[in-house]
Amino acid sequence: MVNKMLPGLVADIRRCRICRDSPQGQALPHEPRPVLQASATARILIAGQAPGIRAHASGLPFTDPSGDRLRQWLGTGPDIFYDPARIAILPMGFCFPGYSASGSDLPPRPECAAAWRARLLALMPRIELIACLGTHAARWHLGSAWPGSLGSAAAGWRQWLECSPPVFVLPHPSWRNNAWLKANPWFAAELLPVLRQAVAARL
Repeated sequence: MVNKMLPGLVADIRRCRICRDSPQGQALPHEPRPVLQASATARILIAGQAPGIRAHASGLPFTDPSGDRLRQWLGTGPDIFYDPARIAILPMGFCFPGYSASGSDLPPRPECAAAWRARLLALMPRIELIACLGTHAARWHLGSAWPGSLGSAAAGWRQWLECSPPVFVLPHPSWRNNAWLKANPWFAAELLPVLRQAVAARL
């Protein structure tokens, strides 16, 4: 039943226009193009923020340098990364949210998670590992255990491995976080080897 219901739900999401037609606040300033990757057999969930402009153009998540870095963190190549039977990619907002006045990507649209996220995850029973990229995804998936900041959540990464399923809290792999990565060498030295081992065990 799950295998039959999930494709229909994904099709509904791809047709979604909530953020344009009945938005919370300002409407999306361009035509929506929901970007996600899901299947009932995926064992790994990448919980991102929202597609960037390149993903919006291509229709594929992480088709940019941040995707290259993310795949290096996970220890996977594009062939595995883009295999929905193994890896699900569900951003908190499915559409590119547009730019702020300073030129940064806006936060994920709030309509998406409220409308779709719990329903999607209920139809993905084989998820055994969640990699949360950034504050919005980590806050949603940690729920009441959210410690108040991404820095605190990332630094306490070992405790989230006791969750069911285990959660890895990661900064977004954007170049904008290069300074954070340099200031926190434990991330590459301690967390990433454990992440790669956990990913490999589920592939």
